Amino acid sequence: MQHHFPDTTLLITHYNRSGSLERLLTTFESLGCRFADIVVSDDGSKPEHLEKVQALTDRFHFRLVTTPKNRGLGNNINKGQDAVQSEYTLYVQEDFQPSDIFPAHFQDALTFMREDAKWDIVRFYAYFAYPTLKPFQKGYSEMVYRFWDMNHLKFYYYSDHPHLRRSTFLQKFGRYPEGIKGDLTEYKMAVSFLQKKGKGLFYNDFTQLFYQKNSSDEPSTMERENWKLSENPLVKLARLGYLRYRWLKNTLDLVFMK
Repeated sequence: MQHHFPDTTLLITHYNRSGSLERLLTTFESLGCRFADIVVSDDGSKPEHLEKVQALTDRFHFRLVTTPKNRGLGNNINKGQDAVQSEYTLYVQEDFQPSDIFPAHFQDALTFMREDAKWDIVRFYAYFAYPTLKPFQKGYSEMVYRFWDMNHLKFYYYSDHPHLRRSTFLQKFGRYPEGIKGDLTEYKMAVSFLQKKGKGLFYNDFTQLFYQKNSSDEPSTMERENWKLSENPLVKLARLGYLRYRWLKNTLDLVFMK
């Protein structure tokens, strides 16, 4: 079955994982997904990966946007989004893979965006559910930001994980900060999104539309600190104190960050 999305560009950010990129594009092809355009934004990959990516252009017919050296996630998303010419953008990092049920639910997300201009983003994947969700339609919920909610995860209304957005995203929420680590880039965009009153939907079964695939040959480039995952009672107590600090810091960032 073919699924044609004539007003949507698939934007993929890539760095040194050409095998993962090929798998992602192959999966979309096998699902029958056709987009107005496909843009692959490369962040200065090693020659052996860049050569393979360039070879893939003949098979998958995407536009490749490159840079002479690694400039970080912010620059990679910015230059990729700048190249998009359609009304909507499906953003996916190269280490994800859509599931068999993705096309139908993606069509629902597009319909929501087309019918109501208030939606800025529709999220398809997460490590955790957004803290406050208001049931919407067809397996989606509206994310609701509550100022006095003590859960620091509420600040991650925006995420770099796979999502649909309007291609005017940078004009409304600003460009991604460049020259800083990827997790801080994501956080600063999340703050900007809340400051500018962005509105979004969240797929309730948030691990079923995309799978994150990291092999030993092409591991994730994001590193997590082990202490945040420890079950040691003293560490858990310290983590609780840290989370309260983060809540206060993030709240102040939301008020004062520019």
